[in-house]
Amino acid sequence: MILVTGGAGFIGSNFVLDWRRLSDEPVVNLDKLTYAGNLDNLASLQGDRRHVFVRGDIGDSALVDSLLNEYRPRAILNFAAESHVDRSIHGPADFIETNVVGTFRLLESVRSYWSKLGASGKSDFRFLHVSTDEVYGSLLPDEAPFTEEHPYQPNSPYSASKASSDHLVRAYHHTYGLPVLTTNCSNNYGPWHFPEKLIPLCIHNALGGRALPIYGDGQQVRDWLYVGDHCSAIRHVLASGRIGETYNIGGLNEKTNLSVVQLICSILNELKPRADGKSYAEQITFVQDRLGHDRRYAINANKIREELNWAPAETFETGLRKTIQWNLDHSAWVSRVTSGDYKNWIDIQYQSAAPEIR
Repeated sequence: MILVTGGAGFIGSNFVLDWRRLSDEPVVNLDKLTYAGNLDNLASLQGDRRHVFVRGDIGDSALVDSLLNEYRPRAILNFAAESHVDRSIHGPADFIETNVVGTFRLLESVRSYWSKLGASGKSDFRFLHVSTDEVYGSLLPDEAPFTEEHPYQPNSPYSASKASSDHLVRAYHHTYGLPVLTTNCSNNYGPWHFPEKLIPLCIHNALGGRALPIYGDGQQVRDWLYVGDHCSAIRHVLASGRIGETYNIGGLNEKTNLSVVQLICSILNELKPRADGKSYAEQITFVQDRLGHDRRYAINANKIREELNWAPAETFETGLRKTIQWNLDHSAWVSRVTSGDYKNWIDIQYQSAAPEIR
């Protein structure tokens, strides 16, 4: 039995779905179901006795304690996090509460549980903490990609809160001996991605005839990682990673934001042409850059490749085509998650973008 936190969110739900497809080992799924957590992502697991969903907060120590004592997991994978930079700029308190305080309380519960296990249970147990490359800060155009030894230099409330959680996980290993593993991934994309991030937002807006907002000059660089590849890497780390170690997970796909949106438009022109025959690229609109916007992220994934024999299976082009086709095939899901408060948030965040393209 494993316990997954945040398993109804984007990356967490992809991991749970892959886990149930590839393994018979049961999974307990704990998720608070905030705006980005969605049980629709897990609809295919309804009636599956090897998937137990529990709605709750990682900061609820009584609940976490009861789940650990009832299900006795041999591993915990912590995906639970507030993860949107823009939202952290507008309201950092939720990020501190979940990513810092919540992780601390989770670690305390796990430490208590682990300390009571027998010798073999202790040695076999793992706590895998899923984090981000944003904790490392921003790179100059000619700087080498982030390695696991890169100093932490977070620049947003979100990345600072994740850096704090990483430090707590490290401290619980070095102080208490808790057998931990940490992964720092680059930008994910793929199925079940809530459309507030660049790729799903632009797919959604393009199909809806709305502006495709690009911050600043669009030359910010990110390393893009298909979520299925990320899930594969996490399974490798859980199975064979060295206790106490950090593993950087990257897609080996450095792209500017503008080139990403242009490729989205090109693929949509092929798969779902506009009724007027024009290119979706005409909907691209440059908006005011966000505060403290990091210029470049890039991952050096040599360690996980050399130690655990992992490398991404998807190129950016193949992964993006799969992602766009998934969105076309799941328009009902997209419609459900973009109703209500979602529209109010987008209107606030991209208020300087042209509202509609006719």
